[in-house]
Amino acid sequence: MRVIEIINPGQKSVLTVTRRSTPTPIDHQVLIKVAAAGINRPDVMQRKGLYPPPPDASDIPGLEIAGTIVAIGNHVVNLKVGDNVCALVTGGGYAEYCLADDALCLPIPENFSFIQAAALPETFFTVWNNIFANARLLPGETLLIHGGSSGIGTTAIQLAKAFSANVIITAGSPIKCSFCLQLGADAAINYKKQDFVDSINVITSNQGVDVILDMIGGDYFPRNLQCMARNGRLLQIAIQNGPKSEINLLTLMLKRLTIAGSTLRSQNIGFKSEIARQLLEKVWPLLSNDTIKPVIDSTFALCDAAQAHERMESSQHIGKIVLTV
Repeated sequence: MRVIEIINPGQKSVLTVTRRSTPTPIDHQVLIKVAAAGINRPDVMQRKGLYPPPPDASDIPGLEIAGTIVAIGNHVVNLKVGDNVCALVTGGGYAEYCLADDALCLPIPENFSFIQAAALPETFFTVWNNIFANARLLPGETLLIHGGSSGIGTTAIQLAKAFSANVIITAGSPIKCSFCLQLGADAAINYKKQDFVDSINVITSNQGVDVILDMIGGDYFPRNLQCMARNGRLLQIAIQNGPKSEINLLTLMLKRLTIAGSTLRSQNIGFKSEIARQLLEKVWPLLSNDTIKPVIDSTFALCDAAQAHERMESSQHIGKIVLTV
């Protein structure tokens, strides 16, 4: 089968098309003939040597796929050959065939293409686990999303609005801000033109936001604390501006804030399968009735994975970038 290998960590040119043997599923695994695979920031970090795969994961990049099951392990009971599914995987997505755990396979929503389905697992698992399972965002509360036009951001906007929350986003251009408003955000802040702390104080009449989903880290951290409401919750899911910052513990104490960080790839199957169960129950009906749809920025052929990474690193994209196989 054709796969994309990272020969040596580095620039996008290290993504190389090569051939490997097609894997065989065992136990609770299924083998999926990949039709499409989502591109994510962790793929770029892995390519650069900054995010090595877990010990038991494939070294092939790619964390989410959609396609057709062509073989099953001997303990698989709820799936069969011929089923069309999307799946969260720990690696191996940039390939013609990929192994997935049966508990992390979800049916493709009605009327969805493989491209749309491939844009679901990584973002929806991440957003649901952080905003709803961890932060317990409630109807009427206000959510701040940094990077509102990203794949994670566009997913978070739609999910939060579907569950009756208020949404404020930050983005880096008028076009991105406008898109997020059209998608459902209640307010959009161009962080290149406005100080988001001042803007949030104005928008919320100095009450602050209840939940923050942050992919930036670094110098955003103390500023996040400044614009949080009492009993606010901060979810740190990435650190594009670096892992280090200063914290004012007095602010933390006086506002009774909760700070949590999370990663998804290294979590065990049991943890991730519970998220899958909740998504199937709470979110998949919203996808099937067109309440929510993934935002697709662009698609690239498998052999053009380097160009897909270039698109992501340009930060010009809005929504998901997807490889077609």
